[in-house]
Amino acid sequence: ERIFKLLDQKPSIVSPVEPVKVKEIKGNIKFNKVWFAYNDKNYVLKDISFKLETGQSVAFVGATGSGKTSIINLLNRFYDIQKGKIFLDDIDIKRFNLQYLRKHIGIVMQDVFLFSGTILDNIRLGNKDISLERVIEASKYVNAHKFIEKLPDKYNYEVKERGQVLSVGQRQLIAFARALVFNPEILLVLDEATSSIDSEIESLIQDALGKIMKNRTTIVIAHRLSTIRNVDKIIVLSHGRIVEKGTHKQLLKLRGIYYKLYKFQYQLQA
Repeated sequence: ERIFKLLDQKPSIVSPVEPVKVKEIKGNIKFNKVWFAYNDKNYVLKDISFKLETGQSVAFVGATGSGKTSIINLLNRFYDIQKGKIFLDDIDIKRFNLQYLRKHIGIVMQDVFLFSGTILDNIRLGNKDISLERVIEASKYVNAHKFIEKLPDKYNYEVKERGQVLSVGQRQLIAFARALVFNPEILLVLDEATSSIDSEIESLIQDALGKIMKNRTTIVIAHRLSTIRNVDKIIVLSHGRIVEKGTHKQLLKLRGIYYKLYKFQYQLQA
């Protein structure tokens, strides 16, 4: 009965009846006075405004629960906002067909999900239109090819569910290859701090991240501050509000929240 009830439930987020038609997505993003709550009461984002031009990168920084991940959920329209507007190429995102909107956004999650199947199918997500050559090219670009080639069946190596036999770092590199092979205009990266990645893989991940961000509008939800030194701008969130904005150098000079977070992380690493 519960299952049927769930199946009968209509999704709250749907495509418009007459979606806007555009020839291409450039990747300009604008949040204008955005307020958002998961339960219509307690706002997790309050009066958020920022703008990203095509190819620019921004990193969101803040304590757990500051509202960082909600930015990614809203851009994909996994949820709708209560107040304000979100624009993509100066068009309200509510005017896009949902499938069309999400097709142009690549997500690299902190918890990389790998399903039972080959490495090849995990990277191209079962899309047979994407050739092995294209997958290899993407894997080389993000430093994944080398370790894949060492696996018994290389790209045809069968992965167990959740990729248990692969290290955290290797799964992360596969996630980068997966994002790149679909060539999205916008990239969303959830960068989880993890102590289980060795320094060699860590440097490969940093290099891969820098490469796939090139010429793409990128939003990074950052836990490791070392990841975000080279983004165009950094936005610091606290209790759902923007409290600091600037480059890495500018924010260090401010000696505010970002400075304290940065100093704290480096003391931990020392």
